[in-house]
Amino acid sequence: MAKIKTSFFCQNCGSQYSKWQGQCNACKEWNTIVEEVIQKEEKTSWKPTSEVKKTPKPLRIKDIDSTQEIRLDTSDGELNRVLGGGLVPGSLTLLGGEPGIGKSTLLLQIALKLPYKTLYVSGEESQKQIKMRAERIENRFENCFILTETKTQNIFKQIQEMEPEIVIIDSIQTLHTDYIESTAGSISQIRECTAELIKFAKETNVPVLLIGHITKDGTIAGPKILEHMVDTVLQFEGDRNHVYRILRSLKNRFGSTAEIGIYEMQGSGLREVANPSEILISHKNEELSGTAIASTLEGMRPLMIEIQALVSTAVYGTPQRSTTGYNAKRLNMILAVLEKRAGFRLGAKDVFLNVTGGISVDDPAIDLAVVAAILSSNEDIPVGKDFCFAGEVGLAGEIRPVNRVEQRILEAEKLGFSTIFVSKYNKISLKETLIQVKLVAKIEDVVSELFG
Repeated sequence: MAKIKTSFFCQNCGSQYSKWQGQCNACKEWNTIVEEVIQKEEKTSWKPTSEVKKTPKPLRIKDIDSTQEIRLDTSDGELNRVLGGGLVPGSLTLLGGEPGIGKSTLLLQIALKLPYKTLYVSGEESQKQIKMRAERIENRFENCFILTETKTQNIFKQIQEMEPEIVIIDSIQTLHTDYIESTAGSISQIRECTAELIKFAKETNVPVLLIGHITKDGTIAGPKILEHMVDTVLQFEGDRNHVYRILRSLKNRFGSTAEIGIYEMQGSGLREVANPSEILISHKNEELSGTAIASTLEGMRPLMIEIQALVSTAVYGTPQRSTTGYNAKRLNMILAVLEKRAGFRLGAKDVFLNVTGGISVDDPAIDLAVVAAILSSNEDIPVGKDFCFAGEVGLAGEIRPVNRVEQRILEAEKLGFSTIFVSKYNKISLKETLIQVKLVAKIEDVVSELFG
């Protein structure tokens, strides 16, 4: 009989130690190191009666079959975009997010829509609870099978019997295997269960989607190696007090990590938001001072967002500078440029800046819209609601060019804007556009165009 092997793991960061100690050297947390059994019995394959495979041989790169894998369509346009076109056969995808944000709802909704035979394994809810949620989300249940199980050996036994085309695990922290003698959710169990699922996915070419918990810091719970083991890591973000959710890719071996997907939480599930500008621009009839529309990019997707500014005389002597969704240091820089280069006396005034929709933007192309909103509020003259802006402001007061400006112009034209302000140093090859492109070189040019 094999000797039982144990080791010590930090439950906060996953660091391994040969003996117990009070403080973790990696994350500096106290009393988080516990002893865990790392080997209980001899491992077998995920298949009880697996055949011995041939040992793979090394191949020259030119001899490797380069035929592109056919991706599986998830019937969800936003998820397909973030994944890079769909699920890759044999891939392992990890979805993390805050409790109650909608992770289980998203994957259950996709499982009900998929045209493939799908096994949804839940270790957190009973079959009746899932059925109640499924009836609220979707009326089609032909291809979705629900299994409530936490032991990996029993899960693989059911997989062998039904041979699903896609497997969803909710969640990886609830699984446990007989090969490790520790509680579910511990470092060793998460690592071992993930390793078994990876072996299953690669041998059968069946894609596996995992739901993962996150810590109070917002990082995915469990060892950091969990994120290294899987092929794709997705983060589901949003405020539970708001209806909008953003799906981001933190790691993707099969596509870009710059894409985002936007959803709206409704009573019947998550609705895809194909045109994000509809939620980021307020629909008002009258023109108000202090607002300007900026053209920004999230990944490859152009977005039109509304910038709101309020400039007022400082009541308490020291002027306040407050931002929501925008870098506060960059706001101070822009205010200094306006004072030094354009002659606006803003040093004794409070300035409040807000990016509507509750999102944070770090694209420098919104600088020009920030300038327009601040000056509009300061002069109390509204900016035309069919004007939009795409330009970076330099320290010399010049308007610098931004990337993919033609894509921004076409998006603004599609949404019905009549004029877009861009840097004159941008190279634009578009012809016969309905939107008027105003080329500006300095802040003074923008001021004269907007306020005369």
